[in-house]
Amino acid sequence: MYAQCPDCLTVFSLNTETLAQARGQVMCGHCGIEFDALATLVDQLPPEPFEYLAPRMPEPPPRLELAVYRPQPPAEPEVATAVAGLADAPAGIRDDVEDFSTLVVTPRFARPQEPRARRWPWISACLLLLLALGGQIAWAKRDALIADDTVGPVLRDVCASLSCRLPLVQDTARLTLLARDVQSHPSVPGALLITASLRNDASFAQPFPVVSITLSDANGKRLAMRRLRPSEYLGDAGVQQRGLGPGASAALMLEVEDPDGKAVAFEFGFE
Repeated sequence: MYAQCPDCLTVFSLNTETLAQARGQVMCGHCGIEFDALATLVDQLPPEPFEYLAPRMPEPPPRLELAVYRPQPPAEPEVATAVAGLADAPAGIRDDVEDFSTLVVTPRFARPQEPRARRWPWISACLLLLLALGGQIAWAKRDALIADDTVGPVLRDVCASLSCRLPLVQDTARLTLLARDVQSHPSVPGALLITASLRNDASFAQPFPVVSITLSDANGKRLAMRRLRPSEYLGDAGVQQRGLGPGASAALMLEVEDPDGKAVAFEFGFE
């Protein structure tokens, strides 16, 4: 038998064993594509020259009628018992039964069912995947979850029981400036010493903010602006790492240059 590759048109010779093993799906040894050999299967090649083998039209599967062997189903335990009992019965009773195989067989629905394959490994794998997906989503939304008034306390309690620490979440809208003062620096000429008191009104710890200071003269004209990172106004690295706890206050001491000694007003901002 012969079949043709639909891509490179190479014709191959093959046998029924190859077709049965591959169920018709073969791979072209010339171009490497996979194709259905049954689509162009022929017993004899057409006279040369030829280019295409005629494709086989889809037909309904043939019905097989000529049976050469048909195994008999095994006798059910109930049938075997009944047959054994009839073998010991009187001859008159045995004669009434023409064929022991015609006895009633136990219905299929009444037979003991084979146990199905256990599904718990698949269920466990699905649960683990769902937990992993939930963990990724929670990590991506961690700031919103920690800042939430309902979920945040639960996360803090769980983290406290596990001796872990939640990441700091920034929310400058919940920072309140309690007091502030500005004066000439006592030891640095041409500089100002600004002190302020800051409180965290959030229910979670926050990192210390970037403080922006805007200096103005008596006419309200902006003279200078300075942005100070936490490392520039905090002397203790441990305090900076722990952040500003919920409801906690902190005193800030800032040193800035006084431009031409004309600064008389200043404004605070948090970033």
